[in-house]
Amino acid sequence: MDLREVLSTNLRRIRNETGRTQEEMAHLLGVSARYLGSIERNRVSPSVTLLGRFAAALRVDASVLITPV
Repeated sequence: MDLREVLSTNLRRIRNETGRTQEEMAHLLGVSARYLGSIERNRVSPSVTLLGRFAAALRVDASVLITPV
Protein backbone atom coordinates (compact mmCIF):
# COMPACT_ATOMS: atom_id res chain seq x y z
CA MET A 1 0.00 0.00 0.00
CA ASP A 2 1.50 3.34 -0.99
CA LEU A 3 1.42 6.45 1.17
CA ARG A 4 -1.29 8.16 -0.90
CA GLU A 5 -3.52 5.09 -0.55
CA VAL A 6 -2.92 4.98 3.21
CA LEU A 7 -3.82 8.66 3.46
CA SER A 8 -7.01 8.36 1.42
CA THR A 9 -8.14 5.29 3.38
CA ASN A 10 -7.43 6.91 6.75
CA LEU A 11 -9.12 10.19 5.81
CA ARG A 12 -12.31 8.43 4.76
CA ARG A 13 -12.29 6.12 7.80
CA ILE A 14 -11.69 8.86 10.36
CA ARG A 15 -14.18 11.24 8.70
CA ASN A 16 -16.83 8.51 8.85
CA GLU A 17 -15.96 7.69 12.47
CA THR A 18 -16.53 11.34 13.39
CA GLY A 19 -19.90 11.29 11.62
CA ARG A 20 -19.06 14.03 9.13
CA THR A 21 -20.24 14.01 5.55
CA GLN A 22 -17.92 14.87 2.69
CA GLU A 23 -19.83 18.12 2.28
CA GLU A 24 -19.38 19.09 5.94
CA MET A 25 -15.70 18.22 5.88
CA ALA A 26 -15.11 20.04 2.61
CA HIS A 27 -16.75 23.16 4.05
CA LEU A 28 -14.50 23.01 7.15
CA LEU A 29 -11.42 22.68 4.93
CA GLY A 30 -12.42 25.31 2.40
CA VAL A 31 -12.35 22.89 -0.54
CA SER A 32 -15.07 21.48 -2.77
CA ALA A 33 -16.76 18.20 -1.89
CA ARG A 34 -15.74 16.95 -5.32
CA TYR A 35 -12.06 17.62 -4.57
CA LEU A 36 -12.37 15.94 -1.18
CA GLY A 37 -13.97 12.93 -2.85
CA SER A 38 -11.06 12.78 -5.29
CA ILE A 39 -8.64 12.69 -2.37
CA GLU A 40 -10.62 9.97 -0.61
CA ARG A 41 -10.73 7.91 -3.81
CA ASN A 42 -6.94 8.20 -4.14
CA ARG A 43 -7.16 10.15 -7.41
CA VAL A 44 -5.28 13.26 -6.21
CA SER A 45 -2.85 14.08 -3.42
CA PRO A 46 -3.54 16.93 -1.02
CA SER A 47 -0.87 19.50 -0.26
CA VAL A 48 1.02 19.34 3.01
CA THR A 49 -0.90 22.44 4.10
CA LEU A 50 -4.21 20.71 3.45
CA LEU A 51 -2.97 17.61 5.25
CA GLY A 52 -2.43 19.80 8.32
CA ARG A 53 -5.93 21.23 7.98
CA PHE A 54 -7.35 17.70 7.75
CA ALA A 55 -5.55 16.74 10.95
CA ALA A 56 -6.81 19.83 12.76
CA ALA A 57 -10.40 19.35 11.58
CA LEU A 58 -10.36 15.67 12.55
CA ARG A 59 -8.53 16.43 15.83
CA VAL A 60 -5.76 13.93 15.19
CA ASP A 61 -2.02 14.22 14.77
CA ALA A 62 -1.03 14.39 11.09
CA SER A 63 1.07 11.25 11.55
CA VAL A 64 -2.16 9.29 12.19
CA LEU A 65 -3.29 10.14 8.66
CA ILE A 66 -0.24 8.58 7.03
CA THR A 67 0.19 5.54 9.29
CA PRO A 68 -1.13 2.22 7.91
CA VAL A 69 -3.78 0.61 10.10
